[in-house]
Amino acid sequence: MGFDRNRGFDKVTWRRRRRRSARLQISSVQMKVKRLQRLIPGGRGLPPDQLFLRTADYILHLRLQVDVLQALSKIYTAP
Repeated sequence: MGFDRNRGFDKVTWRRRRRRSARLQISSVQMKVKRLQRLIPGGRGLPPDQLFLRTADYILHLRLQVDVLQALSKIYTAP
């Protein structure tokens, strides 16, 4: 009988751990979204779907800036 009671306790403990783990995962994602909102210009207060679109645009903009600077560097360092 004691064995059955311990099994029931283990099931309850496992359920609690799963719930707690799910909460931690959600808050972990939320923390990452908040961090991204601070990193992207104009990202504060945007919903996640718009934030991800703005992030993609920002990455493309940065890539374009790098390409332009590399082209300028080649022009001014050419003999």
